Amino acid sequence: MDEIVNKVAQSGLVTIDLQDWRPEGARAVVDIKERLWEGIALKEKDFRTWVSEWDWTAYAGQHVAVTCSADAIIPSWAYMLLSSALTPHAKTIVFGDADALESVLFKSKIDSVELAEYTDARVIVKGCGQGVPTSAYLYLTHKLQPVVKSLMFGEACSTVPVYKAPKKVV
Repeated sequence: MDEIVNKVAQSGLVTIDLQDWRPEGARAVVDIKERLWEGIALKEKDFRTWVSEWDWTAYAGQHVAVTCSADAIIPSWAYMLLSSALTPHAKTIVFGDADALESVLFKSKIDSVELAEYTDARVIVKGCGQGVPTSAYLYLTHKLQPVVKSLMFGEACSTVPVYKAPKKVV
């Protein structure tokens, strides 16, 4: 009987599943919408009181997005004040919603990747990862393209070519 050969394993393809790269840790969103006066403005004294009295330890070790989901003009100092209160506790602080937080976390992870193992490699980036923002695919392409031989999206049995390095002239 003939031995079954895994041709994909022998192909030299390197597969990246961004779902495996999802940074660990709890996520939280601090929305200051409820802290606005009449839903439209921020009163400095009331806001400062809330910031000083709020239990920020609840965000210990978490990745935190800070936002205002109301259509209001919020002065920059308000976000600075929130960051100051969160800094001793939160692992990460990002301006924006939960999607912005995921995007920043993935970008940080991708930025930390050592490129040596991908030099002249044929790389497939798996798609359809749950919890992987589209921006992560963009960041990863930007990071890998200068070093890879080829970059594809999908599965080994069915890939979409994304990039192929020009042949090196000897």
